[in-house]
Order: sequence, then C-alpha cells, then structure tokens
Amino acid sequence: MSVLVLRNIAVAGRHQAPCVNGAVFVQRRHDSSATNLAALKRGRGGRSSFSGIVATVFGASGFVGSYVVNKLGKIGSQVIIPYRGDPYDVAPLKLCGDLGQILFLPYELRNEESVRQAMQYSNVVVNLIGREYETKNYKLNDVNVEGSRRIARLARECGVSRLIHFSALNASLNPQIIYMKQGSQYLITKAKGELAVKEEFPDATIFRPADIYGQEDRFLRYYSNYWRRSTSNSLGLWKKGRQTIKQPVFVSDVAAGVVAAIRDPSTAGKTFEIVGPHRYYLCDIIDYIYKLMRYEDFKITNVSPLLKLTATVMGMMPNYPRFNMEKVEAEHVTDVVTGLPNLEDLGVELTRLEDRADYELKPYRLYAYYEDKLGEFPKPNPPEKVLGL
Repeated sequence: MSVLVLRNIAVAGRHQAPCVNGAVFVQRRHDSSATNLAALKRGRGGRSSFSGIVATVFGASGFVGSYVVNKLGKIGSQVIIPYRGDPYDVAPLKLCGDLGQILFLPYELRNEESVRQAMQYSNVVVNLIGREYETKNYKLNDVNVEGSRRIARLARECGVSRLIHFSALNASLNPQIIYMKQGSQYLITKAKGELAVKEEFPDATIFRPADIYGQEDRFLRYYSNYWRRSTSNSLGLWKKGRQTIKQPVFVSDVAAGVVAAIRDPSTAGKTFEIVGPHRYYLCDIIDYIYKLMRYEDFKITNVSPLLKLTATVMGMMPNYPRFNMEKVEAEHVTDVVTGLPNLEDLGVELTRLEDRADYELKPYRLYAYYEDKLGEFPKPNPPEKVLGL
C-alpha cells in the first residue's frame, strides 16, 4: 500500500474547517467509512502485508520507541516517525518496515502545525515522549504535561481513533518522599500528564510502565554506570535498598503490549500497569547485577553526602544530566501495583529478569576478553522474589 494511495483515501474523507484566526485547516470526519483504513488490510499479516494500521510514533528515536516501530513494521503497518535534531539519528529505523512503509517527518513539540502534519493521515498515535530531567529549552512540565496535552488534543482534532500514551507506574500527585521535600517532580508531572491526556482524549489508552530493561536501557546500564557507583567498589542506595521494591519489565514485552492494545478495541479508555512477572528488593537486583559483571567484594551502602553532591552538580549540566537528584529520588520509590490490567491481560508472555540480565550486561562484564574455563565463574543465583505484595 503506497503512501500516495493512503493519502488519497484519507483526503477523500476529509473536509475543510475554519480556524480561529481565519486560516483553513483540513479536518477528518469521524463518521466517514473512507477513513477506515483497517478495511484495507491486505496480505497474511507479515512484513510485506498491510495491517490497516497507520501509526504515528512520537519518541521513536528513544529506547522503547525503536522496539515499538520494529513490532509495528513486522506486521505490515505504515509508521510515521516525527523527529527533531539530526535525521541520521532515526535513519536506522527505516529497516524496521518494508519499502516505503517507514516515513520520517521533522517536527517541533511546540509547533502545533508540525505535530498535526505528523498525524493527519494516521489512525493510531503512540506518544512515547517523556522527560526525566530538565534542560534550558524544555522543563518537565513542558514535555510531560503540556506536550502530552497538545498531542492528545491534536490527535482528537485529526480524527485519530486510537491513542496510546506512556506515563509511569509510580506517577502520582503525591508520590513517596525520599529526599526531595515535594517528591519527584518527574512522577508528579507524569500524573498531571495523564489527567491532561484523559481530558483531551477520553478514549486514550494509558500505559504505566515500571523500570524497563533491554538493549540501551536506563535501568541495568544505569546501575552499572561508573557515575552511579563510587570508586570504592560500592553503590549507595536509600536505606541500602532494603525498603524499595521494583518490578522491572522487558522492553520487547512492552512493545508487544502496545501492538496488542492497538489491535484490541476494548482497551480504549483503559489504564494498564506495565510490569514484569516478579517483584524484587532493589538491593537484591543490584547485588545480582554486580555478580553478573564479576565484581568481587562489591558492597551496597547508604547514599552518601558525596553522592548527593555529585548528583546535584551533574544535574546542573545543560547537555546530558541523566544522573541528578531527581533521578535519585525517583529510583527509590517502591513500585505500587493497584490491580489494574497488565501485559498478561493483553496476551503477552512475560520475560523474567534472570533470563535476560546476563546477556544485557555482557558488555560491562569484567574479564570480558578472558577465555575462562568451564565453571571458573559460577553463575550467580537470581534475586529472591518478593511474595505476597
């Protein structure tokens, strides 16, 4: 199914409506059968088929976004990828789909016309845009609240039938307080973003993911990073990680959940808690990570004043402040599951942390180029599961 054919079909079901300033923009009719692209399904469901899904994926250049695009491309969907910055950052995603099925469009989150152009021919929008730290150009509220509201509103105006919005598992207007007086602003703005999306697009499907691990993640690699641990072969955690429980989820499972939600009309308007199959104490996860990386005599300590100072100073850096006090605050908030639907309700078979962590951490392993003998480095026991919570 070529881009030109889809464009002509979409335009056939559209009419012009005046804007407030007197300009004219094209608006899709919700009740027109000509806009039902799902009726144009062709093929057996593989890469060279057309699934009927024309999806705009905001945040496709991020960690989870590339997996979502890949899953959509595999079933023959047409994917529009809005991007900002260098086009070479998103160019590899062209391989995720068949010829002509992965399209790119430069945009700016504050420019409504560019956002509208990115979704005007789509029947599905996936919003993966999120900000864990502030920069001089974008504050947390600008992205997590106002940006989410803008995408939801414009998706509704464009007649998009399905919106998948990514929030955070522990998003709350009153999050657990660890070090910061008002709690994690990231979690607060994520909660406000949910409310904004629901206000603008009531049928939006909300995904609340826990910590996601996989290739190029910000969970396993975050804790194995040099800046997170100290030079004394130790890592500082709030109350030594014994009061924090995490339920990490594998990134491929998250992407499979997105596709399953898109294909199931009954998920519209629902909120899903995207978590892994098991819960662990944070200290047990960290201990397991460093045993896999072959760090001997590694120990877990309390968060030291030096670590707080390092996080504060790095948070002032304008370019890439991934390690800051906001991150330290949010990482120690216990994952709370309230009984909402999850990935298993979407038919996704969950992957255990111990089945993937060894492979994911292989590049960070000590003696990585040493040809060890059989059994020389025994495989560590997986972290103990937390039951009854």
